[in-house]
Amino acid sequence: MSKKLIRFDWAVKKLLRNKANFAILEGFLSELLFDDIRIEKILESESNQENEDSKFNRVDILTQNSKKELIVVEIQNTYEIDFFHRMAYGASKALTENLALGQAYSEIKKIISVNIVYFDLGQGQDYVYKGSTSFFGLHQNDTLTLSDKQKTAFSKDKVSDIFPEFYIIKVNKFNNIAKDNLDEWIYFLKNSEVKDEFKAKGLKEAGEVLDYMRLPRDDQYSYNRYLDYLHYKASEILSLQSEAEDRVRQEERLKSKIELAENLVLKGIDDLFIMEVTGLTLEQIKEIRTNLEKI
Repeated sequence: MSKKLIRFDWAVKKLLRNKANFAILEGFLSELLFDDIRIEKILESESNQENEDSKFNRVDILTQNSKKELIVVEIQNTYEIDFFHRMAYGASKALTENLALGQAYSEIKKIISVNIVYFDLGQGQDYVYKGSTSFFGLHQNDTLTLSDKQKTAFSKDKVSDIFPEFYIIKVNKFNNIAKDNLDEWIYFLKNSEVKDEFKAKGLKEAGEVLDYMRLPRDDQYSYNRYLDYLHYKASEILSLQSEAEDRVRQEERLKSKIELAENLVLKGIDDLFIMEVTGLTLEQIKEIRTNLEKI
């Protein structure tokens, strides 16, 4: 048995910013980060978005946990070729905007960037990736570490603990086989369903709070409008892909016709026969003859 729930991205926009529902987001982040995450507060709503497309295609939320670390959760529905760059920008923006004027650099907060994407970002076989910063010696091949004094002063164990940390979940690459608690969450992210046997933190609360039938009528309307938009965007993308493929096929057919015409011209075949065989216009064939004469 499983229960059909509303999508996580819409829930982040509308429901999970409420302190009463923090347990859902805390559960997800705890399973992903292998830590007992407690959200202290939501620091901001979604970033300024220029148009209706960005408002629907992207969801982001900035939270601060009990360790004073900043966790950026970003959900992207449609393909963006420069999404890696936007990850870097988002982490940098969170870092700089949360360092007060006059504060020492040591007061910079740890940034954890969690990116949930519904397209195949980059090339790789896995569906969950983690990225962190380490420094390796070019001559000694050693790893740069913090001194004991720095560990005490910063309350950090490794250099990488200072720099932003990135997570990428490629939802559509998941094969729907949940082998652990994190997989149970990714199953939910992909299917908007929570199976009865799932034990991951936060999913029990998600099964209660994110039940469509429990939404107020206005929220049901808003959610249905959101789904309609996602369907529209999916159809639009499919149409654009189909048009691009048609153009490629037309270009390949034209190239084949031109190659055939060139061979026939070189064999001394007359233009009218070439036009009949290839379907090219007389002007195109004359242009081919002119180009061959220049070689």
